[in-house]
Amino acid sequence: MEWKHDTLSYRINDCREELQPDVIYALLQTSYWAAHRSKETMLRSLESSLCFGLYHGEEQVGFMRVVTDYATFSWVCDVIVHPDHRGQGLGKSLMQFLVGHPALRDIRMMLGTRDAHGLYEQYGFERHETMRRPIPAAAQ
Repeated sequence: MEWKHDTLSYRINDCREELQPDVIYALLQTSYWAAHRSKETMLRSLESSLCFGLYHGEEQVGFMRVVTDYATFSWVCDVIVHPDHRGQGLGKSLMQFLVGHPALRDIRMMLGTRDAHGLYEQYGFERHETMRRPIPAAAQ
């Protein structure tokens, strides 16, 4: 599935072959939630997830990943847009693509965020308390 912006030459798709792992890793290293991940861990996460790339021409400038069973549950994570491309509504475009995606649109979705509640609420996400288990020290 692919979406194209009418005037800004951006596009989003779920084509795994187009993902640019080096770019994704560099983007995630700038985030508060994934800067600690090794490249090996990031690569394994791509293999086990439905991934979305945001592109400006052929250059990947954003990313979003969904962990899902495709039936009852999806965890949205690693939503990021390169700083040079922010402020153009691309985060909204990623979310619109996500909630309309045929493999996900009828599935419960969850996510965690420290700072983008307003964005996600525009797409039907509600704030709820969740539980988590930290990464065991031996696995870090």
